[in-house]
Amino acid sequence: MPIREGQQKRTSRKVGTSPKRKPSGERKPSLKKKDPGRFATELVGRVGELKLDYAKRDHRTIISHSYFTTPWKLLPPIYLDDTGAAYTLLVNPSGGLVGGDHLSIDMNIEQDAHVLISAPSANRVYRTEEKVSEQHVNITVGPGAILEWFPEHTIPFAGSRFRQTLNANLAPGATLLLWDALASGRIARGERWAFTDLENEIRITTASGKSLLERYVLDPATDLGRVGLAEEWNYVASFYVVNDAMASEVWSGLESKIAAILDARQGEVLGGVSTPPVPGLAVKILTRTAPDLTTMLDALWAAVREGLWNLPLVSLRKY
Repeated sequence: MPIREGQQKRTSRKVGTSPKRKPSGERKPSLKKKDPGRFATELVGRVGELKLDYAKRDHRTIISHSYFTTPWKLLPPIYLDDTGAAYTLLVNPSGGLVGGDHLSIDMNIEQDAHVLISAPSANRVYRTEEKVSEQHVNITVGPGAILEWFPEHTIPFAGSRFRQTLNANLAPGATLLLWDALASGRIARGERWAFTDLENEIRITTASGKSLLERYVLDPATDLGRVGLAEEWNYVASFYVVNDAMASEVWSGLESKIAAILDARQGEVLGGVSTPPVPGLAVKILTRTAPDLTTMLDALWAAVREGLWNLPLVSLRKY
């Protein structure tokens, strides 16, 4: 008999028979609730990958290839001036990292491209009982390319455990401006240096094979991992400027300017500038307030942009 529209087809079934059940060892696993109202969530949001390739096309840097998984989200690049630099925000809408999270960023910047990286808000690391929160960044900067890396600072909550690595490889003539900043904790809540442990490693390698390495492990509860001089301050930052094709007089002039900027804020800021084992400058900063940290970042960044390219400081958009 033909089936009319909306009528369901019925299947016949022999009385007294039932489909064979497979032995429990042969059954395929299925997603089931552990308890009423609860689902297994061991892997939810644990791993996030962000891969970005940049290329220069018609006097403007574009994202030529991208790939990301939760919790990373990617917004189209913004162009803040007529240099064609692609301003990209690192967006993690989950609000921060929890124990067991493993985030990674792989970035390739092709020849002569210009990229500016920031983030809409600070990177928060939440309390964990056991598992470490991890973030690993791998960057390749091609010949003559420029990367200005200025994410917001990291805030390790009380009881948090955080591990971060950043590896940058520079081709001949490539330029890297790298900013890395850390808060002592949620200062307004009295959580100064109250995280469980924190590991941070930055490695910058030039085309000649020379490298700059910053590595530290902090465990405020032990004598081995105490924060030393930084304990009296609330924010710690590193600023590196590297280029293997710049004239030596450019670096000496910039070093004098940066030293003057640091000396002008004595009492509010403690810092120093030095020549690292790669062509460029290394700056270390301690501040007591977030506004002081931001002021120092703007002053140093403006001095470097003017000294290297005779360009003004860009006004970042955080959205």
